Amino acid sequence: MQANHSSDPRRADKITSLVGMLTLCPVDGIGNKHVIRDIQAAFYNIAKYKPPTQGTPGAPGEDPTTDYMNVLGMIFSMCGLMMRLKWCAWVALYCSCISFANARVNDDTKQMLSSFMLSISAVVMSYLQNPQPMTPPWSNI
Repeated sequence: MQANHSSDPRRADKITSLVGMLTLCPVDGIGNKHVIRDIQAAFYNIAKYKPPTQGTPGAPGEDPTTDYMNVLGMIFSMCGLMMRLKWCAWVALYCSCISFANARVNDDTKQMLSSFMLSISAVVMSYLQNPQPMTPPWSNI
């Protein structure tokens, strides 16, 4: 059983019928041969779309927000743990939530889980060391 490719514009009989129609219609000051050649070139230069591979940088399917938020969450959680800054620990937890929300199915779950655990431990440890309510960073000015 053969497939019917009658709608394929690159078929020779379609092009010749189109060329035959163009030779019947007059073109002002321009020879029909140039128009026919341009149409034939347009039909034969049709290329099938190939999506970019996953490894290429700047591919439209990649969104670096997850990676950026993951790194920011780890930096803020380390600052919250080392410097005992409660607001850094909360920002780290916020960045971890954003990273989780923007993650894809095939992203590394171990790294995301470690970022969550690090930010949660930063919040818990900062409140265990100093149970006072958090003062905003701009209140010391």
